Amino acid sequence: MNKNRLEAFSDGVLAIIITIMVLEIKVPHGTEWKALQPLLPVFLSYVLSFLYLGIYWNNHHHMLHSTNRVNGYVLWANLHLLFWLSLIPFTTGWMGENSFAPAATALYGIVLLFCSIAYWTLEQTIIRKNGKDSLLAKAIGYDLKGKISPLLYLTGIALSFWSSLAANGVYVFVALMWLIPDKRIERVYELQEKGN
Repeated sequence: MNKNRLEAFSDGVLAIIITIMVLEIKVPHGTEWKALQPLLPVFLSYVLSFLYLGIYWNNHHHMLHSTNRVNGYVLWANLHLLFWLSLIPFTTGWMGENSFAPAATALYGIVLLFCSIAYWTLEQTIIRKNGKDSLLAKAIGYDLKGKISPLLYLTGIALSFWSSLAANGVYVFVALMWLIPDKRIERVYELQEKGN
C-alpha cells in the first residue's frame, strides 16, 4: 500500500487542528493594550499546543519518510494518533479560558499522554510491517525520550492538582526535549546512503 495518501491526510488533519486552535482566540473589544491582558492565558496555551503539534508533525514526517510499506493496521494506528491530536484544541481552549485551572491542566496532560502512547503505537505498528531491520527500527533504537515522556506527563498530571504552574513547567520541558527534530532517522539515512 502506498504511504502518500496517509501522509497527505495526516498533514491536512494537522493543518485543520491548528486552524481550529487559532480561531478559538477571540478578538478583544477594547482598543487599549490592557484589553489583551485577559487573553494572555489563552495565548500561552495556544503557543504550547502549537509547539506540540509542530513537534508531532515534524516527527511524523520523519517517521513516514523512513517507511516503505503501510497496511490497514498502520492506517488505523495513524487514525488513533490523529484522534488524540484532534482533542488538543478543546483542552487548549479549556485550559486557556480558565487560566490554567487544575482540572483543565490535568486533562491537557492526559491528552498529551495519550498522544504519546498513540505515537508509540503507530511507530511500533510501522516497525512490525517493515521489519526489525527497517530504517525506522534501526533509527529508533532504545528510544529513551519516548520512554521518559509518558512518565513526565503522568508527573505533570499529578502536579496539576498541586500547582498548575509546575505541571505546565513539566509539559514545557517535554516539548523542549522533543523540539529538536529527531536526528536519528536522518543519521541512519546518511549511513545507508554512504553504504550504497
